[in-house]
Amino acid sequence: MNEKQLIARMVQEINKDVESDVVIMEICGTHTQSIAKYGIWEIISHRIKLVSGPGCPVCVTDKRYIDMAISLSQKEDMIIATFGDLMKVTGTESCLSEEKSKGKDIRIVYSPIQSIELAKEYPNKKVVFLAVGFETTAPLIGKMVMKAKKENINNLFFLTSLKLMKPILKEILKDKNQCIDGIICPGHVAVIKGADYFSFISDDNNIKTVVSGFEPIDIISGIYFIVQQCKGKIHNHDKNLYKRCVKEKGNETACKILEEVFVHEDGNWRGIGIIPDSAMVINKKYEKFDAKKVFSFSDLPKVIEDNCICKDILLGKEIPTSCRFFGNKCTPQHPVGPCMVSSEGTCGIYYRYRKEG
Repeated sequence: MNEKQLIARMVQEINKDVESDVVIMEICGTHTQSIAKYGIWEIISHRIKLVSGPGCPVCVTDKRYIDMAISLSQKEDMIIATFGDLMKVTGTESCLSEEKSKGKDIRIVYSPIQSIELAKEYPNKKVVFLAVGFETTAPLIGKMVMKAKKENINNLFFLTSLKLMKPILKEILKDKNQCIDGIICPGHVAVIKGADYFSFISDDNNIKTVVSGFEPIDIISGIYFIVQQCKGKIHNHDKNLYKRCVKEKGNETACKILEEVFVHEDGNWRGIGIIPDSAMVINKKYEKFDAKKVFSFSDLPKVIEDNCICKDILLGKEIPTSCRFFGNKCTPQHPVGPCMVSSEGTCGIYYRYRKEG
């Protein structure tokens, strides 16, 4: 049986005898993108409800962080290095793209390693890397912090907005109004932290769980195992379907870097609020590289919250087409909320693949 035949067989089994709605949340923006790109929405039963969670790091980066980045860009002899997805994310009054058009030295990079190169190339300037991400990107950022200390690169700093997946999932699952039957866990995070990192979902909440890759067969397999469990045909509540990349305990080397460089504290998730112990921040040993500790931010504007429904979209309670701004006032060219900005944001994905709703 080839891959196409296997997918067709699993879809047939998924759609057979679905007597009630099955709500499955995929957490990772890459999963959401793959589901849309490959038309998985269209081939499964309308009773299988796929909802998206807060797995897009750009989407949950709060306005205050963007305001801080803009404030830094206005300082003398400053270079801001950032991933491209952050450029159009709005702060309270502006965005990085707008500031760049005004002449601020803001550069798009594709890896944290480039921030080291910039710092070496411009020793008389201060370079701040905007370190945004989850457990997936944090080890590489941590390694760059360690490298900066080892090589005594004193003009490089990191403005961090690094989030942890487990605390936000616990927060979602605490909501008694949130009816979730199964969760497709983010494969990228599991590569670092291991499949066991997500075992609490099934152990503590009796929710079906799979760790999945990002190809169509990976995602269909994940949906298949969750739906079959809901039908009572499979009794294993959590399954690692991404064994080619994910170990049960994860990447020990990467986890050691996280322990070496970061500590956990309460984190502000855009549109959601403060989640206890959900942020990774640079610890005391490396604090000379922490932009929040080194620079003053006394000139920040008062934060005005977004007036769209990004919060409910991030929590899987609403879909983008429920928002009054979607597709008219809010587009990828002129985003109102963060979910429309990133290539992995749910609203941006809906706009590209499913605008008709």
